[in-house]
Amino acid sequence: MTPAPLDLDAVRACLEPPGMMLPREAYTSDEVLAWERRVVFGGGWVCAGRANTLAPRSRMAVAVGDDSVLLVRDGDGTLRGFYNVCRHRGHELLPCGSSATGRFIACPYHSWVYDLRGDLHKVPRAEPPKLGLVPVPVVEWHGFVFVNASGDAPPIGEYLAGLEEIVAPYGMAGLEVAASHDYELDANWKLAVENYHECYHCPAIHPELCRVSPPDSGDNYRPEGLWAGGRMDLVEGAQTMSMDGSSGAGPLPGITGERLRIVEYVQLFPNLLLSMHPDYVMTHVLEPVSGGRTKVTCQWLFPPGTTEVAYAVDFWDVTNRQDWSACEGVQRGVNSRGYLPGPFTVDEDVTYQWIATMATAYLTGRAPALPERI
Repeated sequence: MTPAPLDLDAVRACLEPPGMMLPREAYTSDEVLAWERRVVFGGGWVCAGRANTLAPRSRMAVAVGDDSVLLVRDGDGTLRGFYNVCRHRGHELLPCGSSATGRFIACPYHSWVYDLRGDLHKVPRAEPPKLGLVPVPVVEWHGFVFVNASGDAPPIGEYLAGLEEIVAPYGMAGLEVAASHDYELDANWKLAVENYHECYHCPAIHPELCRVSPPDSGDNYRPEGLWAGGRMDLVEGAQTMSMDGSSGAGPLPGITGERLRIVEYVQLFPNLLLSMHPDYVMTHVLEPVSGGRTKVTCQWLFPPGTTEVAYAVDFWDVTNRQDWSACEGVQRGVNSRGYLPGPFTVDEDVTYQWIATMATAYLTGRAPALPERI
């Protein structure tokens, strides 16, 4: 276990309450990002997108840390994961980011063929040896696919302990992607997470949001598992987060009582942001591109057949772009020789939780630990 290539004394300083941002290199260095890919993304449960993207007898190659993982759904609907590597000469079975269908998986190099269970089915001009694809732990959780490339993360129920009762009423497994936007921002992926975890900035840059949700409302959680977040209230008369507070779809089937008046914001470490509204769920999946660049896939989930979704998409596209502009401004700031981390305020306590989790990983040289182990 090798600590991150950072000034570790500066990292330790981030753990002192009320906390502060990480040292400059954590946001700018490709060497630090390489460490994060190997340790943080490779060692935890990483969200690889929505489960219903994979139909029966289909497969998709996804990047998880430094690894490429082949997600496969067989004819019976069972989801499996394998390293995207042929057992013959090591060629990738599918280019990362692409998908395919069919009853068999054929290596494009020498045509070794595997079935959807990962067993070697046949090879040209020879009796196939008893070799199969190397499995990777995968799990479906509320309609999302999670992958653990290292194979040694805690079970998903332990990893996300305490989150089930918050997310269950939204019935996310039964929702469908009604809209999807890809953004690329010139900022480190952690800056997008830090911004997400506080609304201290909202009065300055989110006038539309502040009209429908008071920026000082709600409560934050003290989680048992590897997630962080809190809830915010809707103003009187607002049904949801939209330009005028009205909903074009109506509440989700499982949302009643006080949940009609709140929005839940949680991050599942490391790369999934879940924003759960009374009538829809918005997700952000973060993919680091470089030390100073991040791809964000934002999706809006609604019940099947919902056609009126623009009210949610338009509101959050405006808000997203305001956030990305702010993150890019911070990125330019941390690149300056004048950057010195300043203290957090009481309104940034979840950001402090996030920073403390990352700082502890940097210091210990292992994937983020559950809170009670930090």
